[in-house]
Amino acid sequence: MKKIIPGLIIFLAGACTMIFEITGSRVLGPYLGTSIFVWTSLIGVIMAGLSLGYWFGGIISIKRSDLLLFGWIIFMAGFLILSSVIGHDYILRRILKYIPLFRFRTLAAALVLFGPASIFLGMILPYGAKLVVENILTSGASVGTLYALSTTGSILGTFAAGFLLLPCFGFANVLFSTSAILIVTAFFIFLQSKKISPSAVTILAMLILTFFVIRFDRKKGEYIDTDTRYNRVLIYKAKDELTGRPIKILMINDEKSSAMFTDRDDDLVFDVLKYYRLVEHFIPDFKSTLMIGGSGYAFPKDYLSRYPDASIDVVEIDPGLTQIAEKYFNLPDNPRLVIYHEDGRTFLNKCPKKYDAVFMDAYKSMLTIPYQLTTREAVIKISEVLNEDGVVFANIISNLDENTNLFLQAEIATYRSVFPNVLLFAVQYPEPDSGQKKIFQIFILVGLKTKETPPFVSGNDEIADYLRHLFKGGFKGDVGILTDECAPVEFYSNKAMR
Repeated sequence: MKKIIPGLIIFLAGACTMIFEITGSRVLGPYLGTSIFVWTSLIGVIMAGLSLGYWFGGIISIKRSDLLLFGWIIFMAGFLILSSVIGHDYILRRILKYIPLFRFRTLAAALVLFGPASIFLGMILPYGAKLVVENILTSGASVGTLYALSTTGSILGTFAAGFLLLPCFGFANVLFSTSAILIVTAFFIFLQSKKISPSAVTILAMLILTFFVIRFDRKKGEYIDTDTRYNRVLIYKAKDELTGRPIKILMINDEKSSAMFTDRDDDLVFDVLKYYRLVEHFIPDFKSTLMIGGSGYAFPKDYLSRYPDASIDVVEIDPGLTQIAEKYFNLPDNPRLVIYHEDGRTFLNKCPKKYDAVFMDAYKSMLTIPYQLTTREAVIKISEVLNEDGVVFANIISNLDENTNLFLQAEIATYRSVFPNVLLFAVQYPEPDSGQKKIFQIFILVGLKTKETPPFVSGNDEIADYLRHLFKGGFKGDVGILTDECAPVEFYSNKAMR
């Protein structure tokens, strides 16, 4: 029994460690996104914490080896996980306020929220090993068995977190439960120890219980915080800054991904989506279109209402977002709307259909498009699914400072390597002065399969206004095209944030 309990605890600690790490992306997502920088900081900090914990736990086990200290190590791991989920909103808001550089933000967030707990989780293995090993001749076999148990627990925790726990229960419940499992385990060890009284354990348990019943309301009014298979999703009410009308916002990780007017669902809230209406100008007789990235399905709803004779296929990787759109954003059941739950690139790779236009609106964070949709190989696939006179519209967030808008330049170069006619529309500032070049704004990149560009005039006042936002300048920088082999999308996008 003396060897079985530490082994089971080490197995449990391995599972909890990986659940903590996988769930960490959902904690950071709404504030920092889920870019490669976030994952790099998260994995790097947790690995560093575990390494420090392995070393420190081994040092402590030489000086003292008993159940009481083992219980405190496990308790502190659970308590620090609990503290990270309770205090993450307060901490992350201040990191965003006081740390300007994005990569430093991700590193600081990971250090503060995930570093301390990782150290104590790392201490469990070497300290537990000291409790198990009795004979130096069999120590290698004992330690090897414990490492196997820890790794097996880590594998189980990884699959459980990604495939079951997060989609079904949400990040907060998962972290609260992980913390509770460790703390209850620590209490069990305390009761087995003869050096701490049952009354002290009871008092400590009551103090911890108060943390579990605390609720922090991070936003006022109606607020929904849920997890899908792919994203952490926030839904809340606000007022549109331009019209003053009430709106409902869908926020995916750190991006305001979609919105809807709640008094009358009769128009698009975000101006950028209205630029997709330029399809009327470039292909007046369009009948069938494809949109990659559904989110809250704001544009597909507007499309179905505005173009009663046209159909639209939407590719949305996350079925949870479609369910949310149906429940909260009035997504209709319409035979002219076909939804595919698949990655946009895999859909393009095997798509047998032809479309008059393709609308690209897939994002993995506020500034970052999934790299597999940005490369020359992806753009070739887009061209292949278009009819002979087809057009593609791509939504890009950047600025007009050629020293920092490297992704915008690279994407323009990539589309020009496939499409004979590429245009750029700046939604906010088509002709910025020197003080506006670094201001973030949204661009619509338009790729035409025909070499002939229609005149930039229209009898429709709305379309004419969008056409006036054509960006007529150029960029001096020589940024290479993006390919499947090399597409530093997040590195380039991060440059624009400086």
